[in-house]
Amino acid sequence: MEVPAASQTIEPEGITELDDRIAGFLDYLRVEKRLAANTVEAYGRDLEKFSRFLAKKSWDFQEVGLVGIRMFLAGLDQQRLQSRSLARQIVSLRQFYRYLSREGLSPVNPTENLESPRIWKVLPKYLSVEDVERLLNQPPADTPYGVRDRAILELLYGTGLRVSELTALRISDVNLDVGYVCALGKGNKQRIVPMGKPAGGAVELYRAEARPRLLGIRQSPYLFVSRRGGRLTRQSIWLSLSRYGRLAGLRRRITPHLLRHSFATHLLARGADLRSLQVMLGHSDIATTQIYTHVVAARLKEIYQRYHPRA
Repeated sequence: MEVPAASQTIEPEGITELDDRIAGFLDYLRVEKRLAANTVEAYGRDLEKFSRFLAKKSWDFQEVGLVGIRMFLAGLDQQRLQSRSLARQIVSLRQFYRYLSREGLSPVNPTENLESPRIWKVLPKYLSVEDVERLLNQPPADTPYGVRDRAILELLYGTGLRVSELTALRISDVNLDVGYVCALGKGNKQRIVPMGKPAGGAVELYRAEARPRLLGIRQSPYLFVSRRGGRLTRQSIWLSLSRYGRLAGLRRRITPHLLRHSFATHLLARGADLRSLQVMLGHSDIATTQIYTHVVAARLKEIYQRYHPRA
């Protein structure tokens, strides 16, 4: 049966049952699959949308068919979601129904013949070296917040860490003598990332002068702390980067991932090999890293067309 009939409506306890199934699935991802917290949260958000759709239609999650799933996805498409977001939604539904089938909690899997949308390759945006320098020079050097923010900017650009990896850094994860950080990436996988002298110097100054002033008598295992001594959040870093971008006069929106893209693009442009970059970025598949080769190729083509007399 593709779409539940009107007689197959569900009562409020049916909605609660779906919520329980989703909670069980998220626990499975967290405990057995050991997925990162951000990934589990993303699955939860996707399935919450699906739950609201079924409740609005009064459909049972055990009875909804392929047509019903496609109706749900069509509604998301009308909201102008990118193909990548739709593809992730499909992955969430597939994994959820496979879990239900494996646990004997659903007699059907309506996602078995569900096609994924074609994902158009979008080249990542990045900053020029000059723009990065202007951005790095924005935090004031005479306040503990400015010293901390300069260290954050230097570390994001100098290592290519994800913002979630940066906020999770502990004091013990940073080796200033050797010059590396130990990052905990997706799937709780650890990796060693080299850290250059500018980033190392900025972090050393922050640890010696600014961090003790921010903490006061408080204690924290985390490297970057707030004015209240707690672990710095991703949201606060996003807001700080956006503010410094405006102060630097940069026209595009500055995000932690933009610095990660800039880190990767600048390394490749200066001769870094793809495998080393894959390790530093923490990509499980080198195909993910290869997107940066297209960025460099596009930049070289632009330079050629601009300066070659016969272009």
